Amino acid sequence: MDAAQLLLLLVALGVGAVVAVSTLVVRFKSPQPRPRQESENFYQGIDEKHERQKLGSLAEAASVDLTIVVPAFNEEERLPVLLNDILKYVTKRRDSEPKFSFELIIMDDGSRDKTSDVALEFARMHSIKEIKVVRHVINRGKGGAVTQGVLCSKGDYIIFCDADGATLFSDIDPLWQKAKAAERQGLAIAIGSRNNQALSGTVVQRSHMRAFLQWGFHTYVTILGVRGVRDTQCGFKLFSRQAARLIFPNMHVERFIFDIEILLLARYQNIPVVEVPVNWHEVAGSKMSI
Repeated sequence: MDAAQLLLLLVALGVGAVVAVSTLVVRFKSPQPRPRQESENFYQGIDEKHERQKLGSLAEAASVDLTIVVPAFNEEERLPVLLNDILKYVTKRRDSEPKFSFELIIMDDGSRDKTSDVALEFARMHSIKEIKVVRHVINRGKGGAVTQGVLCSKGDYIIFCDADGATLFSDIDPLWQKAKAAERQGLAIAIGSRNNQALSGTVVQRSHMRAFLQWGFHTYVTILGVRGVRDTQCGFKLFSRQAARLIFPNMHVERFIFDIEILLLARYQNIPVVEVPVNWHEVAGSKMSI
């Protein structure tokens, strides 16, 4: 073996060692989602006879057309706006499709206000038995709340959306259409985007500071390897059930960066991802600190 071959062998061994160590670090040192508490396996609804009921499972067959997951932390003031928007959409949808079925899962992420009470009162006021409120014993973060909500979903398609109602819920229709068009072997993800509004006719209203931060964050995640997606952080993402099964049981991140992990897992699993412009406006009361 000459010197060049020996050098190549040493380089190969070095690369192999780095890969092996990195794999072990990721496998054993990456943060793990906290397991559910016993009480978090149940939800509250407006059925007085069975107010505390067992949650479903993503591993089971779908039993409704759509699951809507809403992570909520201290959202008693902003949540009614979203709930009214969803009710308006569902009512209109059922006018044209009487058999359309859904469930709305409010993931109360350890709120210290009346978030759960507001959701349940809204359900009673409008007789919406599809509203399910899950109370987390501890605050997991938006990613943890979304993940736990998706894992107990019954929908053929599953969407998560922010509790502030910043995105028009009716914008789910173009996401659904694009997802079904892109679906491959039951796999598809459609994500809302606050870019390219000039081309689509949608409207986005945000502060200059927020626009600058979004640009900086997009540049950062592009360097990390998430390419082809202009807006990774929009809280309006739709998944086929098969896609959700490949992604959410493998989630680790519980805080706001969880969107990036979703997209990285989707890329690793070769799941089709389409980006669809949505209407969006900035709503006061964000829980994220700059």
